[in-house]
Amino acid sequence: MPFTIHSDAPVTFPNSMRVLDSAVNRTTRTNYVLGSQHRLSPLVALKAMTLWAAYQHFEERSKGSLEAGKLADLVILDKNPLTVALATLKDIKVLETIKEGATVFQAK
Repeated sequence: MPFTIHSDAPVTFPNSMRVLDSAVNRTTRTNYVLGSQHRLSPLVALKAMTLWAAYQHFEERSKGSLEAGKLADLVILDKNPLTVALATLKDIKVLETIKEGATVFQAK
């Protein structure tokens, strides 16, 4: 069953790398593991934030994956979330954000 994960903005800061870290590592701010049996792999967590979220909002024809004809909303990261040590997921930096094919953010 596809499911989605997201932030509680504005209750928490909208930081997708922290959302990913939380879903994968299940650690609190004090490093307590909360619900270890609910940990996700980085790939499943990314799908829950992209593909499955687009499906949930009936937007899978235009969002959620990179395909010809879709909006080309994506980020370029400084590290690969599928290959880094799990404990470092929250430290991955967004280098660039592209919305509908145009750069809307670029790190200095």
